[in-house]
Amino acid sequence: MFDFFAGLTPWVIISLILALAFVLAFEFINGFHDTANAVATVIYTRALPPNLAVMGSGFFNFLGVLLGGVGVAYAIVHLLPVELLIDVDTNRGLIMVFSMLSAAIAWNFGTWYFGIPASSSHTLIGSILGVGLANAWLTGIPLQDGVNWRKAIEIGMSLVGSPIAGFVIAALFLILLKYWWPLSKMHATPERRLELADKKRPPFWNRVVLIMSAMGMSFVHGSNDGQKGIGLIMLVLIGIVPAKFVLDFDATPYEIKRSYDAALHLSDFYERNSHTLGEYLMLDKADRHDDLPKVYRCDPATTMATITALRTSLAGVRDFQELKPETRIDVRRYLLCLDDTARKVTALPGLPHREKSDLQKLRKDLVSTTEYAPFWVILLVALALGLGTMVGWKRVVKTVGEKIGKSGMTYAQGMAAQVTAVFAIGIANIYSLPVSTTHVLSSGVAGTMVANRSGLHQSTIRTILLAWVLTLPASMLLSAGLFWAASQLIK
Repeated sequence: MFDFFAGLTPWVIISLILALAFVLAFEFINGFHDTANAVATVIYTRALPPNLAVMGSGFFNFLGVLLGGVGVAYAIVHLLPVELLIDVDTNRGLIMVFSMLSAAIAWNFGTWYFGIPASSSHTLIGSILGVGLANAWLTGIPLQDGVNWRKAIEIGMSLVGSPIAGFVIAALFLILLKYWWPLSKMHATPERRLELADKKRPPFWNRVVLIMSAMGMSFVHGSNDGQKGIGLIMLVLIGIVPAKFVLDFDATPYEIKRSYDAALHLSDFYERNSHTLGEYLMLDKADRHDDLPKVYRCDPATTMATITALRTSLAGVRDFQELKPETRIDVRRYLLCLDDTARKVTALPGLPHREKSDLQKLRKDLVSTTEYAPFWVILLVALALGLGTMVGWKRVVKTVGEKIGKSGMTYAQGMAAQVTAVFAIGIANIYSLPVSTTHVLSSGVAGTMVANRSGLHQSTIRTILLAWVLTLPASMLLSAGLFWAASQLIK
């Protein structure tokens, strides 16, 4: 784990440690900021004592990070344009990471302090977009090229669609529970059950479902939100010590050969579809760039030359540590650019669906050795998120349990909202989409309140909606401002 410090100057070592500390601080704050999303219903309905619920949530958050993979992590990373990802030097890497994290931490901590269920996902994504746009403005790049807008729109749709789905599905779930078991004790609030039966806990099966769904939500929260921290740490490592992290040193000879073969198949694919892609990729011999420029940039016109350069660099390589540091950086550039061009090609009209499917498979082989995370990175993020989960839960629990609806939450409402959130976030994990656990659960609770005809506290709903609307632009402006200020200081 510590061998990457070898050969670094004291200043770079200090900067690297500070950058990693900032990422872990973000994940720790994310833990106690979002804990209530997993434990609010189980605590409010008295299915578990608070301390036990929070400890269990912390453990399952930890497991979620360990077992969640890295799909969401790189969905976040690829919000930045490929040009920024392939040319990050130490200074720009530090500025980029500190600007993003400072903005995200400030907003997360502020909304937690006031007990507002704001979204850590919105905060982080807004911070990344702000940095991308500020970098474009400072470097003279068109603003439309400052961010990977296709990925941003894809993520934006998941962030907007998931709360709406949570509201509707949780409401329908509760309606079905009331239709099938209208007289069940699950439709009582904890206070009402205490009056009628002198019992604090929910009925047995309700309690089992509440506990299981709370732990399930903790797990999916860890696997979704934890990956965002993993992606940030990989940005730090690639930006500050690229020679040791641009490629996966643990990649097997077979995995390296897969990337090599993918480049060969990609060349065949483009030649086979030259009638459709010829103009876009400059496949005509008179227009095609057969040599790479001295200052490398991702350009569809250099695609075939990039494929040739990649195959030359990887010919006979069985271990990435055999390559010179500068060659490793070049190989990553080639892989990222080929993947970026292939992604754009899939959006072009005229390419048959079967061919697009083949291209998606080639893309997975291309990036298999660049989209990775060392185990120690995953473990650090898991520990930070798990430990953060065990503190600071009280502020938001009260908002979720009592202040969304005009009456207290029933056991059935808690089950409906929480089970809906688990499935919604779990599906998002399968498709590597970052979603807001905060907004999915809060909207689920609101949906059950409407279905139960309890009414909603307008002031609380306004506060949550205001935070939802303001989080993205506020974090964008804050991170962009920090990025600009820091860039001026190092000139």
